[in-house]
Amino acid sequence: MPTTNDIVLRPRFKVELNENNETLLKAFDATKKAQGEFVVNRIDDHVFIKFPKEKQTFWSPQLHLEINESGTNTSTLHGLFGPNPTVWTMFMFFHFIVVGLFIAFSIWAYTNWSLEKEYAIQLSFMFLMIIIWFVLYFAGTIGKASSKNEMHYLHDFMNKVLNQNGITL
Repeated sequence: MPTTNDIVLRPRFKVELNENNETLLKAFDATKKAQGEFVVNRIDDHVFIKFPKEKQTFWSPQLHLEINESGTNTSTLHGLFGPNPTVWTMFMFFHFIVVGLFIAFSIWAYTNWSLEKEYAIQLSFMFLMIIIWFVLYFAGTIGKASSKNEMHYLHDFMNKVLNQNGITL
């Protein structure tokens, strides 16, 4: 599961399989109750695999699989590792707030500069927003690094379900 770019916060993969998508989806449906290691949910062509609540941490990832029919007996499996959607939304909200404040402080600094007033405070706040953005980015990458083993467990579980049904990647 190597990524081509280390900056990727939500690694993705794509696999072409020689099996009908309904067969693959039913294989994941069958594992819902047959095991207690992971929580498996299916909605249409989407399968979500995550850890049970008691095993989850703040950084615990989930695996989102989309299994599309690409031919008569072939399908395409798209996988996306990501944090809990609530955590992802929170991080995006924080990024949005930081960018909004950066823009507001830059407008305020430009206005003061054009009026030939003091603008050092606004520049300081702009610099602070850049530092906060880097802190958010590195917090996300640290969270991803700390959950790498869990991502491998999810990927291994997906492979196990597919292998049990005679499907090889």
